[in-house]
Amino acid sequence: MSVPKIKAPRGTFDVLGEQAGARAALEARARAILEGAGYERIETPAFEATELFARAVGESTDIVRKEMFTLNDSSGRSLTLRPEGTAPVCRAYVEHGMHKRRQPVKLWYLSSFFRHERAQAGRYRQFWQVGAEALGSADPAVDAESIVLLARLLEEMGVSAVRLRLSSLGGPAARAEYRERLQGYLREHQAALSEEVRARIELNPLRAFDSDHEGTKRVMAGAPRLSEHLSEADAEHFAEVCELLGVAEVPYELDETLVRGLDYYTRTVFEFTSEALGAQSGVGGGGRYDGLVEALGGPPAPGMGWAAGVERILLAGAPERAGAATTGGSRPPAASPLELFVALEDPATEARLEGDGRPGDRGQRESPGPAGIRATRRAAFALLGEARAAGLTAQMELAGRSLKGQLGQANSLGARYVAIVADGRTMLRDMQEGGQQLIPTDTVVHAVLQGLRTL
Repeated sequence: MSVPKIKAPRGTFDVLGEQAGARAALEARARAILEGAGYERIETPAFEATELFARAVGESTDIVRKEMFTLNDSSGRSLTLRPEGTAPVCRAYVEHGMHKRRQPVKLWYLSSFFRHERAQAGRYRQFWQVGAEALGSADPAVDAESIVLLARLLEEMGVSAVRLRLSSLGGPAARAEYRERLQGYLREHQAALSEEVRARIELNPLRAFDSDHEGTKRVMAGAPRLSEHLSEADAEHFAEVCELLGVAEVPYELDETLVRGLDYYTRTVFEFTSEALGAQSGVGGGGRYDGLVEALGGPPAPGMGWAAGVERILLAGAPERAGAATTGGSRPPAASPLELFVALEDPATEARLEGDGRPGDRGQRESPGPAGIRATRRAAFALLGEARAAGLTAQMELAGRSLKGQLGQANSLGARYVAIVADGRTMLRDMQEGGQQLIPTDTVVHAVLQGLRTL
């Protein structure tokens, strides 16, 4: 009698041959893109205290209520195989005192995760995600940079028919006000809602926007929108994110019905989809989570991040491009020092740049005002994108530091050049040789490339 064969558990799979090569290609691309932008690799334990996810993700979410693999150890402690990556990274940020480092702290991971859900194409019970988290800055440029980096990864992996959906959930006050209004609306129309949505009215009413139930979809077409409740600060933050995505030439669609399935999101939320995946079209997404670190016992520390499914990227991507990524592409960022740091002149507190290329006396020229400052930020963000497109390792000021603080940050990162973007002009400073020159902003990348060739 033959011995029965043992197969991999349902919803899991073995990685073999060409599949392993494609995964290695994706990891190489992610590493080049993210570490070139200043992100450090982090790996958290495969299991964590169950309380971490209940507190961070939200007890009313499907993940906590239905999808977690939870067990008790020999001491009776409740442990859960990690269903997502943001909460563990934030736990590590708090535990290791990363708030004492220069902010924002940028971290990326490529790890396996576990959810008890129905297995289908590109969706498994053990799955892999690549993710990136930036903690410690509320700057809208952090949101925009984060989205641009994922867009670039999807492009380089050949993911086809990509769409970016974008929205803002506002802050806690706006969410609370909107939640109450939406609950009232849903109660008025609950006879037409699905049983699942009716059960969620009190716990998680925003998830009604995700329902595939026809009656619910008709009701939600007339539902009030959260954008009507955004504060002025939240609206300005979102407007700047959209503006910077325009500078980076990343197309997006505003979608006021976009709801992420986790309770910790605030302000910016986004999702990339691919028509190549059919009905289950989500490839990756994320958003801002400004209160999560504090909810886990840490100091106030804004956060922004995303995760993308490895299996789904490979399913929607171009195999030939993935294969090419293992042999070509960027040189390993870990071996490459930071080549360009893009700083912003602070007109309120710093000396102004004068025509002779030297800092002038304070107060000699008027501050450019809010419109001028935003124009400077747009120019800096555009320069950052141009530098990375040219193959340079480049970072930008994302923490609101003074010019002196930015130069200190550039020095701590070992930057070879610093581009100080002012209102219409850029001072390029050679941090190794000590010289500087005032040049047109659109010539900075060329000047840096030339300078690096002479080394």
